[in-house]
Amino acid sequence: MSEAKQGREFIKHELDEAIAFQSVIVETGRTLGKSHPDAESRRLIKEMVAKDERQLRELQRIGKPFGATGKEEEVVTAMAELARATADKAGEADSEAYEAHAVLVTLKRKQQDGGAAVLRIARALKDADMRDSAQQMLRDTKRGAQELADALAAFAVRIASTPTTTKAKRA
Repeated sequence: MSEAKQGREFIKHELDEAIAFQSVIVETGRTLGKSHPDAESRRLIKEMVAKDERQLRELQRIGKPFGATGKEEEVVTAMAELARATADKAGEADSEAYEAHAVLVTLKRKQQDGGAAVLRIARALKDADMRDSAQQMLRDTKRGAQELADALAAFAVRIASTPTTTKAKRA
């Protein structure tokens, strides 16, 4: 269990977590952008990687004055392990890619929570630069999460509509 944090140390923690989650989002996106079997999802994820990388650099920039570097704590570590495990299996079967895609959506939605917290902290600090970055991050992450969720739903329909083969029925 990590120790309690307040004040500037808490701000550093939130920015560390945001940087760490964004790093996992970028890594997962790179993997799925190569192995996702659904062409539309693969295209969308590849497009998002460039935006996610820019967002990571921006988080690193605004975190630097607080000493935030992306230190992983328990929640990020657990979700990163899940993301890596599912993304590594994405090329094996549509259902595996579906799981990895769903984890990427979850990471984006978790990042929305972090973005909202960073935005409120920036407002409380009256830090216009951090506020503007957090607002943009929140908008981009929300839009990206929704686009990924829509693609995931379409992929689910494709998987569900694919007839089961005799071999798969026996398994």
